[in-house]
Amino acid sequence: VTLFMLLLGAFNVLLHRYTGQGDIRVGVPIANRNRTEVEGLIGFFVNTQVLRTELTGQTRVAELLQGIKEHALGAQAHQELPFERLVEALKIERSLSHTPLFQVMYNHQPVVADIASVSTASGLELALVEWQGRTTQFDLTLDTYEKSGTLHAALTYANDLFDTPTIERMARHWTRLLQAMVLDGEQRIGELPMLDAAEQQRLVHSWNQTTEAYPTERGIHHLIEDQARRSPDAPALVFGTTTLTYAQLDARANQLAHALGEQGVGPDVLVGICIERSIEMVVGLLAILKAGGAYVPLDPEYPQERLAYMIEDSGIQLLLSQQSLLASLPVAGIQLIALDQPALWLDGYSRESPNVALNALNLAYVIYTSGSTGKPKGAGNSHRAVVNRLSWMQQAYGLGANDAVLQKTPFSFDVSVWEFFWPLMTGARLVVAAPGEHREPARLIDTIGRHAITTLHFVPSMLQAFIHEPGVQACASLTRIVCSGEALPLDAQQQVFAKLPAAALYNLYGPTEAAIDVTHWTCIDEGADSVPIGRPIANLGTYVLDAQLNPVPAGVSGELYLGGVGLARSYHRRPALTAERFVPSPFVTGERLYRTGDRVRQRADGVIEYLGRLDHQVKLRGLRIELGEIEARLMQHPHVREAVVLVQGGKPLIAYLVHAGEAPTDLKAWLLGSLPEYMVPTHFIALPKLPVTANGKLDRKALPAPDAAQPQAFVAPQGDLQTALAAIWSDVLGVEQVGQDDNFFELGGDSI
Repeated sequence: VTLFMLLLGAFNVLLHRYTGQGDIRVGVPIANRNRTEVEGLIGFFVNTQVLRTELTGQTRVAELLQGIKEHALGAQAHQELPFERLVEALKIERSLSHTPLFQVMYNHQPVVADIASVSTASGLELALVEWQGRTTQFDLTLDTYEKSGTLHAALTYANDLFDTPTIERMARHWTRLLQAMVLDGEQRIGELPMLDAAEQQRLVHSWNQTTEAYPTERGIHHLIEDQARRSPDAPALVFGTTTLTYAQLDARANQLAHALGEQGVGPDVLVGICIERSIEMVVGLLAILKAGGAYVPLDPEYPQERLAYMIEDSGIQLLLSQQSLLASLPVAGIQLIALDQPALWLDGYSRESPNVALNALNLAYVIYTSGSTGKPKGAGNSHRAVVNRLSWMQQAYGLGANDAVLQKTPFSFDVSVWEFFWPLMTGARLVVAAPGEHREPARLIDTIGRHAITTLHFVPSMLQAFIHEPGVQACASLTRIVCSGEALPLDAQQQVFAKLPAAALYNLYGPTEAAIDVTHWTCIDEGADSVPIGRPIANLGTYVLDAQLNPVPAGVSGELYLGGVGLARSYHRRPALTAERFVPSPFVTGERLYRTGDRVRQRADGVIEYLGRLDHQVKLRGLRIELGEIEARLMQHPHVREAVVLVQGGKPLIAYLVHAGEAPTDLKAWLLGSLPEYMVPTHFIALPKLPVTANGKLDRKALPAPDAAQPQAFVAPQGDLQTALAAIWSDVLGVEQVGQDDNFFELGGDSI
C-alpha cells in the first residue's frame, strides 16, 4: 500500500506540475474481488475507480500520501459500483475525443511472475516476447509492476497529443520527483526538484543569453540630438504638406524645452499632453524629454471623466494641448499651454539643447492602461528601458536615411513610442498620419504610396482589414510590417506573404509594463499551426514558470515572467500593486521579474508560443481591457445589482446584468461618460440571477449567448440590395442570419 501511494503520489505531482491544475483525477483499475461469482467465466473483470486528488504547491508530501491512502480505501469500499453507472449518475457529457471523468490511467501490479523461469509438465515451452502497444484508450497511462525485486514502469501515450521526447522527459521528471519524495516527507510538493541541472540551465540561462552593449546611460532625446548633428538638413518629420528637417525639429523642440524648464519641468516631473496627431504633438513629446520630464499621453477622444481621473491620479501640474481642445478639458487648477498658438511666443528661447542632468533611470513616460480595480493605472518606463528597446530594434531591423516610418498608433498605446523615436534616432523620415486615418485602410494605402512608407505597425485585427483592402498590392514600398498588441492569426501571416511578398513581417510581444516589446519573431512559413511570439530581445529575459516560480519544461504551459533592463520602474503611485506584479527574481540576485498573466509555452528550441490569458484581461483592437474595470463601473449604476462582462460567441464585449429595481435604459450613454468607446459593451443581457457552479463560483460557461438570451422576430431582407448587404454582413461578422432590423454594431461590427 505504501509503494502504491508513493508511485501514484509522484504521478499526481507530475500531472500537477505539467498542467498547473490543482484537481487531479486518475483512473485506477481494481480487480473484482468476488471471485466466486465469475469463476468459470471468460471476460474482463476489472472495474475502474477514479481517485481524485486536490493539491497545491504548499501541500506537503506526507499530507499528499495520506490523502491518497484515504481516497483509495474509500473508493475500494464501493468498488462494486460499475464505472459506467457512476458516469450516468453524474450526468457527464460524453465525447468521442476523450473518456469521461479522467483521461489519465495508473495501474500497479505488486508481483509479476518471471515467465522465463516457469516450467510446464506437458513440455510446453514458454518464452518472453517483447510487446509494444499500438493503441491506447487514454491520453496517458502509467503502468508499474514489481518483478524479481525490481520496480519497473512504462508510459503509454496517445501520439496525437505527445511525442516521444516529451514522454521520455516526463519519465525522467517522474523519477526525480519520486526520489525527492522518498527523501523527505515534509517537503512541499511545489519545492520538489523535477528538472536536472542541464535542463534548468537551458531554461533559465542558455535561452536568456541576450547581453548586448547599448548606450543605455543616455536619454532618448540625446540619441535624436546626435542624429540631428549628423544630418541637419535631412527631412525628419512630415505631416500633411509640412516637412521639418532634423535641424528645424531639434531647434523647435529645444525652444519649447527651455520654456517648459521655466515652468518647473525637470527629471521625473510628469507633464500631460492632450493633442491630436500633428507636428505639435511630436515637438511637444520631444521637448518634454529634452526638459528632463516624462510625458503622460491623454487621448482627446477619452471621456471627460476618464481624463479627469488620469489628470488627478498622475498629479500633473502642466498640460500641453491645442487651442480647439482647451475649453473642454477638465483641468481646473492645472496650467495649460496650447502648442498650436502662433510660434512667435517661443522666439525668445534658445535653440540650443537644454543642459539637464538626467539619470538613465529617470522616467521617460507614464502610460495609463485599463485596471482591474475599476480605474486605469499608469506604468512608468525609464530612459534606459526605452533606449535599450530602440537600440535593439535598430540592430535587428536597421532603418536608414531612405526609410520612412508611418506613425499612426494612438499615443496612449506604447507602440507609438518606437514609431515616434526610432526613425528620429536613425536618420529616417517620421511621417505622421492624419487624425482618424489609422482606422481607414483605403486612406492608409494612399498615404503609403504618397510618402513611400517602408515601415509601419499594425495590430493584427487592423492588419487583416488592411491586407484585404482592394489595391493593397500597390504598397510596393513596404519592406517591414511590424505586428503586436494581439495574437497574430496564421491566416493574416499567409495573406501578407501572398499579397506583399517584398515586405518582411515581424511579430512582437510586450506589455506596457516592460518598455513596448520584450520578444520578437521574424515570420516564416514553417508549417506550424500558430505564429510564435519568439525569443527575448537584447538584455531581456523570459521565464515560463509555475505558481511556485519553478521553471516548467519545454512544451508545458506556464505563466510568462519577464526580467532585465526593459521592466517598468513601477505603477505610478501604486506601491502595493507594484509589489504584487514585480516580484524578486529567484534566478538573479537583486533583480525583479514582472508577472505578465499571459499563458505561454516554449518549444524544444526555446521559441515561445502565446496561449492566452490566465485572468479575465482581454485585448480588442490591440488595446488592453481589464473586464473588471467595466464590471466595477456597471456596479456603480443605481439599477445594477450584479454584473459580469466577457467576450463570447465572436461578439466583442457582452455585459450580463442582474437589475436592482427597474431596468436601466441608458447604460451605453452612461458608460460612455467614463469609459472610452472601445470598453463599452455591445450587448447588455438581463438575467434574473447569474449562474453559479456547485461551489458557488460564477459559471461563465453557463452564461447564454447573445442571440439565445435576446431572441427577436426575424425580418428577412427585401430586394437585391438588402439581400446583398445582409450577405456581406454575415460574411464579415461571422453570423448565420442577418435581418432587416439588425444593427451592424450590435452584431459585433466596429470601425475596423
